[in-house]
Amino acid sequence: MSKLLFKLRGVPDDEAEDVRELLADNEIDFYETSAGNWGFSMPGIWLRDADQFEKAKDLLDEYQKARGIRAREEYARLKREGKNRTFIDWARENPVQLILFSAIIAAVLYLQAMLVINIGE
Repeated sequence: MSKLLFKLRGVPDDEAEDVRELLADNEIDFYETSAGNWGFSMPGIWLRDADQFEKAKDLLDEYQKARGIRAREEYARLKREGKNRTFIDWARENPVQLILFSAIIAAVLYLQAMLVINIGE
């Protein structure tokens, strides 16, 4: 019976490709499901043989630990070089979006506050 190994929703393409390669290199039989036309289904990598799950999970855990270490090292390097992106960088690059998002947040907070005040009357 099939078993879900790895959910693909929100996963970068390079990570998904690495997982596919890892499974193929270790001769673990798998297939993928997509999110479907409307994006409601669960995109994921499934194992055809549930007996291979423990081996695949161990390989995946090792891969994710190594990927996490690489990501932290890359972030530290960018931070040392002063090249890491911050919120301030994003705000400078997208001032219109910042103003729009801020206005939407303020409107939602205002409406919620008014609802509570009006219910109390």
